Amino acid sequence: MGLLGILLGLGLLIWLAFRGWSILLLAPIAALIAALFSGEPLLAHWTQTFMASASQFVMQFFPIFLLGALFGKLMEDSGSVTTIANAMVAKLGERRAILAVVLAGALVTYGGVSLFVAFFVLAPMAIALFRAAGIPRRLMPAAIALGTSTFTMSALPGTPAIQNAIPMPFFGTTPFAAPGLGIVASAIMLAFGLWWLGRAGAKARRAGEGFGDEDANPVRVDDDLIRERATTAREFDPAEISKGKPSPKSPAVWAAALPLVVVILVNLLMSFVMLPRLDTAYLAEPAWGSTSIAAVGGVWSVIVALSAAILTLLAVSGHRLPTLRATIDAGANASVLPAFSVASLVGFGAVVAAVPAFALVRDWVLSIDGGPLVSLAFATNILSALTGSASGGLTIALDALGETYMKLAAEQGIDPALLHRVAVIGAGTLDSLPHNGAVVTLLAVCGSTHGKSYFDIVMVGIVGALIALAAVILLGSAFGSF
Repeated sequence: MGLLGILLGLGLLIWLAFRGWSILLLAPIAALIAALFSGEPLLAHWTQTFMASASQFVMQFFPIFLLGALFGKLMEDSGSVTTIANAMVAKLGERRAILAVVLAGALVTYGGVSLFVAFFVLAPMAIALFRAAGIPRRLMPAAIALGTSTFTMSALPGTPAIQNAIPMPFFGTTPFAAPGLGIVASAIMLAFGLWWLGRAGAKARRAGEGFGDEDANPVRVDDDLIRERATTAREFDPAEISKGKPSPKSPAVWAAALPLVVVILVNLLMSFVMLPRLDTAYLAEPAWGSTSIAAVGGVWSVIVALSAAILTLLAVSGHRLPTLRATIDAGANASVLPAFSVASLVGFGAVVAAVPAFALVRDWVLSIDGGPLVSLAFATNILSALTGSASGGLTIALDALGETYMKLAAEQGIDPALLHRVAVIGAGTLDSLPHNGAVVTLLAVCGSTHGKSYFDIVMVGIVGALIALAAVILLGSAFGSF
């Protein structure tokens, strides 16, 4: 009965979330169903298990949600994202329209700009560029997804994406975990995606297919269904996109790019130079949660990097913001619903992991052939697919199994950095199923549909990522972490 309760709760969560119901309400209901079928105390699980885990997630990661959303909104309203995208287009031109869109998206998201901010800035640029180049509109979502939602989210070393931050407290790693493997995975995702899009574009030209769908219009960004799905997928509430007022004058390219450079450099310095030199023995005291620098250092690095980038942006472009307070308010508000939505998914996972029937699930996952790396990749893949959220699925998997995998790593001599990279890349594969909020939002802002564009998103966002994941597991198993 306990296993049936888990399946019923999960099924209800997926079914109603896909229809736009708020995850804030669905997650505790689904958790209580799992507890009910297991004969567990309902109120105790809601207040002591669900809320304890959800609040722990907020405590650990809300600063990253907050600063990431704020930085993204400031970059948008200052005109910095548009300047960078336009510079990339001017450099590469219409003949390399697909590459221009992909690299523009990769540059801004690797520099810390929130995914949805990138969507809403890149989509109009991509429409104009693809129309001029005669490339079908239906390939736009895949091109934007390749640059914003694949290797810069899960593989490229040092990425400030929340997905790359989540494993750090569990494995005691940094944002640069397994950098060599991350670069290999990034190269595979990028190369495969560009090959596929180039092939699809050439095939369309031979068939005489042009841009098409000239009258297609993006869906409103405050659409409730899109908003509910989107806020479990990434760290920015799309309803806040229209708040604030964009700058009437764009910054110079150097001023637009400087905050992105600051994110990367400060993250690197914090991870490898500054934090290792600090005396952090005080963290072991109860007053500081009896923790260690290994558990919090990675999150601290991202927090300081984003804070430094925000200050840099305000210093070089703040005078261009016509409504600074409104922009800051919108950025801060945009972080709240996504953070609590993912935290609710984490609370659901904690209740499921606490019921006796979960032992069957755990034993089954750990018994998968191929060793800990394969079973970890499988667990993060499946949970991210079911929840439609890479961050939610990843946290649920590590909350339930992270300690177990650390023990297995110690027994088998596996570097925790390798676990980190496998887990993050695994979470960034099947999360891009049709119900994923980022996919739904991207199709909407591009004025396309699942029927026209989703297959190409699958190829660049799922197939390419799975190939990269397999390569990382094979290389990691043969040579260890590097």
